[in-house]
Amino acid sequence: MNSLVGKTYYVKTFGCQMNLHDSERVEGLLEQNGCICVPEPEQADIVVFMTCCVRENADQRLYGQASAMVSAPKPPCGKRVVAIGGCIAQRDGEKIREHIPTADVVFGTSALASLPGLLEEAFADTGKSVEVDTLEEGRGFSCDLPSRRAQKFHAWVPIMTGCNNFCTYCIVPYVRGREKSRTIEAVVGECKKLVADGVREITLLGQNVNSYGRNIYGEPKFAELLREVSTTGIERVRFTSSNPHDLTDETISAMAELSCVMPHLHLAVQSGSTRVLKAMNRKYTREQYLGLVGRLKAAMPDLALSTDIIVGFPGETEEDFKDTLSLVKEASFSSAYTFIYSPRPGTPAAKIVDDTPHEVIQDRFNRLADLVAEQAHDANQGDLGKTVSVLVEGSSKRDDSVMVGHSEKMRTVHFLLPDGADPADYVGKICNVRVEEARTWYLRGKIEGDPQ
Repeated sequence: MNSLVGKTYYVKTFGCQMNLHDSERVEGLLEQNGCICVPEPEQADIVVFMTCCVRENADQRLYGQASAMVSAPKPPCGKRVVAIGGCIAQRDGEKIREHIPTADVVFGTSALASLPGLLEEAFADTGKSVEVDTLEEGRGFSCDLPSRRAQKFHAWVPIMTGCNNFCTYCIVPYVRGREKSRTIEAVVGECKKLVADGVREITLLGQNVNSYGRNIYGEPKFAELLREVSTTGIERVRFTSSNPHDLTDETISAMAELSCVMPHLHLAVQSGSTRVLKAMNRKYTREQYLGLVGRLKAAMPDLALSTDIIVGFPGETEEDFKDTLSLVKEASFSSAYTFIYSPRPGTPAAKIVDDTPHEVIQDRFNRLADLVAEQAHDANQGDLGKTVSVLVEGSSKRDDSVMVGHSEKMRTVHFLLPDGADPADYVGKICNVRVEEARTWYLRGKIEGDPQ
């Protein structure tokens, strides 16, 4: 008899899109084993934290929330099992109890399938302090597991996992392992099933999608994959993450030619200084990145380009930072995720001594944030008065009469429901919205025609 049947569960996710996908698989596994989802951790017999260790604040949030389970009310079955999965679990293994004494189960990035068995052991109360599985070798892709998708109209589709780039600040290669790609046939087969299930938009996932296929085909095949996926009938295709070093002209051509590939690209630059980029082991220069941006915009003049930028990398000077500001202006990003450098133990950059005062780094971060906000506002003005195609995701948290979705360029769009309309009739539909207001972080407009 499966001892998990009837037990309640709650999953909390930290980190990237790959973690979100992993969480959907965890939920699918738990439901397959007869568990029931609840909206709050206090109501759950099983609490699963899917973790990220890219930045220190994710560690701290996890420690706080997991430790709070000590004082949580007794769960329905009388015993609560706390499971820690994802990157922190892979990094720390059994040592996780040093920070999280409430942890009963630890499972690594490749060990999703082992979770039900580990939970059963933990509930059996065999006397072991923590059940651990962080084995990497011989594990398949999580996409082979059942999934409980958060949205019926959107799906994450992993095409590869791991990374071979070893940027000096990044912990990912150490917790996700080396690059492993799925076959083109496997990815396309999954996309066909998703289309048949009513999915309208997929996001292809990988730590570096541009190097997709290298480990099994001997060379990157991402452009070919995009073309094959486009034949499945999927209406919208997005992908992340994309390393500039591996973005080929073939991929640019595929993006430009395929109508289902959305005109938005997230292309992390991290710094505008060639000297800092070399210290980061990013394998491209400032000039090469800007040349790539030029080729992208020549092929796709309407492309919305977003990026990641780290401020305060060890040794960054004011001159280096000014190079970043000037690159941001030249590249004309429509949005950017900006971060203050967070040293990750075990990475080469963590060993670099840097005496730059925190106030100086904070001032640089603020200056960059102001510039990014200014450019985001300017970029959104370009859609003012235009009609944009919006995949509707749900109602606004503040107002049930206002629907929210994303345009093809990945811009957040709000629009008012027609009088008497049911919000449920719009979720997962594609609507034409005429933009009447363009703010820094969102567009607002009026729906035109019926939802499709």
